[in-house]
Amino acid sequence: MDTHKFFEVATQSFEVLGVLAMVLGFVFAFFLAGRAWRRTNDGGRAFKTLRESLGGAILLGLELLVAADIVKTVTSTPSLTDAAVLGLIVLIRTVLSLSIQIEIEGVAPWKKALVTGPQVLARAARKPLPPEADPGR
Repeated sequence: MDTHKFFEVATQSFEVLGVLAMVLGFVFAFFLAGRAWRRTNDGGRAFKTLRESLGGAILLGLELLVAADIVKTVTSTPSLTDAAVLGLIVLIRTVLSLSIQIEIEGVAPWKKALVTGPQVLARAARKPLPPEADPGR
């Protein structure tokens, strides 16, 4: 098998896996949401489960599609048009991925450490020690 054919098959495989991840993730997300609703009788919890699991499936699918586009562009005949198209596609998919991730987690990825790290340290510093662990007592 020549390399051109190999990379063409690899690109198509990434594309199929990306779409398959989104479709199967969609079905699985509704299954999880239905299960959450049945177990808790809480529509809000079921909706949150649906949103998080569907968002995760879409994120996975987008990442696989970006990988397909990168492989396709790297292995094709180089041209400025191909590079511009790849850049635009990756930019659009990256913005989609970031917005979905912010929607799921409620905080931007670059602010996540700023929001959680200091809060965790502050909580740990304010938390009193149990009486048996406090040497001053």
